[in-house]
Amino acid sequence: MKKALYILMILPLGLISQETVQGVVTESSTGKELPLPGANVYWLDTTVGTTTDIEGTFSIPYQIEYKKLIISYVGYKTDTLTLNSPKTVRHMLTATDALDEVTLTSRKQATTKSYMQAANVMTISSAELLKAACCNLSESFETNPSIDVNFADAVTGTRQIKMLGLTSPYILIATENIPTIRGASQAYGLSFTPGTWVESIQITKGAGSVVNGFESIAGQINAELVKPSTDAKLFVNAFASNGARYELNTHLNHELNDKWHTGLYVHGNLRNQKFDMNHDGFLDMPLQKQINLMNRWQYTNAEKGFVSFINLRYLNDSKQTGQTDFDPKTDKFTTNAWGSEITTERFDVSVKTGYINPEIPWQSVGVQAAFSSHSQDSYFGLSSYDITHNSLYSTAIYNTIISDSRHKIKTGISYTYDHYDEVLTTTDFERTENSIGAFFEYNFDNLEKWNLTAGIRVDRHNLLGTFVTPRFHARYTPWEKSALRFSFGRGIRSANIFMENQSVFASSRSINIINSGGKIYGLDPEIAWNYGASFLQGFNLFGRKADITFDFYRTDFQNQIVVDYENPQQISFYNLNGESYANSFQLEFNYNVLEHFDLRTAYKLYDVKTQYNSGKLEKPLTPKHRLFVNVSYETHLSEIGGQWKFDATYNWLAKQRFPSTAANPVAYQLAEYTPTVGTLNVQITKVFSPVFEVYVGGENVTDVKQDNPILGADDPFGSNFDTTFVYGPIFGSMYYAGLRFKIQ
Repeated sequence: MKKALYILMILPLGLISQETVQGVVTESSTGKELPLPGANVYWLDTTVGTTTDIEGTFSIPYQIEYKKLIISYVGYKTDTLTLNSPKTVRHMLTATDALDEVTLTSRKQATTKSYMQAANVMTISSAELLKAACCNLSESFETNPSIDVNFADAVTGTRQIKMLGLTSPYILIATENIPTIRGASQAYGLSFTPGTWVESIQITKGAGSVVNGFESIAGQINAELVKPSTDAKLFVNAFASNGARYELNTHLNHELNDKWHTGLYVHGNLRNQKFDMNHDGFLDMPLQKQINLMNRWQYTNAEKGFVSFINLRYLNDSKQTGQTDFDPKTDKFTTNAWGSEITTERFDVSVKTGYINPEIPWQSVGVQAAFSSHSQDSYFGLSSYDITHNSLYSTAIYNTIISDSRHKIKTGISYTYDHYDEVLTTTDFERTENSIGAFFEYNFDNLEKWNLTAGIRVDRHNLLGTFVTPRFHARYTPWEKSALRFSFGRGIRSANIFMENQSVFASSRSINIINSGGKIYGLDPEIAWNYGASFLQGFNLFGRKADITFDFYRTDFQNQIVVDYENPQQISFYNLNGESYANSFQLEFNYNVLEHFDLRTAYKLYDVKTQYNSGKLEKPLTPKHRLFVNVSYETHLSEIGGQWKFDATYNWLAKQRFPSTAANPVAYQLAEYTPTVGTLNVQITKVFSPVFEVYVGGENVTDVKQDNPILGADDPFGSNFDTTFVYGPIFGSMYYAGLRFKIQ
């Protein structure tokens, strides 16, 4: 491997302006030093930047508080120069295939927002995930104000997430940019990715990139998994709670040679004790067993420009819920006691390969392919629901630049295949979907003022026909430490009405599909436009860093599959006939109060309404107002005393509209709105050394409980039984403890 090249020449100050830094950026990939046009040059933690011209020269304003000058270019190592006065510099960038190892040490921010990207992206690091009992992906957003987390029903313990006022089916959820939580895994799939497997999470508000497909409407969530080459050789995380929940995570990583690394990741969880804290005769949380295995292979050949990942995963998950005296051996499909069992078996294999041309480092090719086989056998009382879903996803992406690195393009093709076979009691719903599409995305970035991404894709779908999906994101910097963003985009998806609404099976509601002649359950595809604007401003407050963000997003549905709970005796699915929209406004304030003491606050306003057959109504169980506060403090790390970390998160939800129960007998009627709900989560972590730490914490330490979460719990086989009216905690306070051990 070539030695890293580094040239810095300082000229006498008398020869240059005292208010600018001027210089030349070069490269030597051909063995000869040549000017590098279009390289990005900007001051760290500011939006003051420029790009080099055709001769590789640049000029950038200088102020005394500017200290770190960043120089970057696609395919080259990003360098940071420390300048204490205006100088003229000459700097040679090093190609990424010619780098020696460099170690940087700094305090990592747990959650970051970019001032430079066109899209509104928030990155959650593993440090943020460790602030709570993040046992799986569905619990990874408790300390994030942009994602709402709540329970789908009162018996299965399933957590669902919302973004911009819309539930997870409208969010493209991916693992390393491969869509994963979709179709049959939509209801429970977020609990199938253990938290310790996650390296970071990227949350994109609004329409996402066309590269990832056409289904995203409210936004995208992408989870990056830990890498065998950088993860600890041995990692163990053990967890136990007063709810009799026990979990164990083990990572074993091994370096085979300088190019191959492999990792074996094992996750198991168990809950085998029954709890009925509200004495309604039903389990507050299901009994559960899960075994989750992943074998991950990483190949890296920097000299030839190749990197590849191969993942093999197997999951077996089983849940039992219902009345406390339910015994599946004697009571299954009888009226002795109401009960439910949900058993899921899933196998995944994925391959990712990337190639960067060593001679032309701004050119790269990426290929992704993934196959999954998902099988769920389940019953709820006297009804059964089984589903098999086989899915294939593949895409090829080509990246390059036009003229210089200010103008980047991505183009490629993708193919998806999904075969669904659903059996609801005695009715079989079977279909096959496949689509092939092509996409093109252009990005312009001059760093100083503008960054925009415009993309379009065309897809041919066997059931939805041929359609076009445009997406657009733009960032404008009006002044220092600011980012004004705009976005719009279109999304289209086929609604999987049973897979996405399995909580309805835990009720006595009849199912009514109003057939309109569509090709999926007799219904048309969902189509929506998303529009958004965001403003981020960083500043100093009493000498400490702070920032404030204003977000507004609107989703307009051209068609939506309306899920209508307004008749308490049935659930209806039908095409939208009228207006349906979701308005979301968020104000967020972050402040580094003291060294190692951070404050994050947010206020969120939702206006989500849909035209139902009974009229235009607020979306049920969606609070109009939400307040969020998170505080975190950590002591200095010392070799003798270790380190302490303290975290607390408070969530307050305003009243939420219940679906109408006016047609029920008086004893089974609910108020029009829920009470308000406020919950507090806390955690304390003691780091004894880089290899060992312990943590204790509590969720809902204020012991808030929803009264009567199950309607008709006294007569579960009667016509008024319903477990879907959940707006708050059921179990009450939950306390836990755990430990983490690792060998690097």
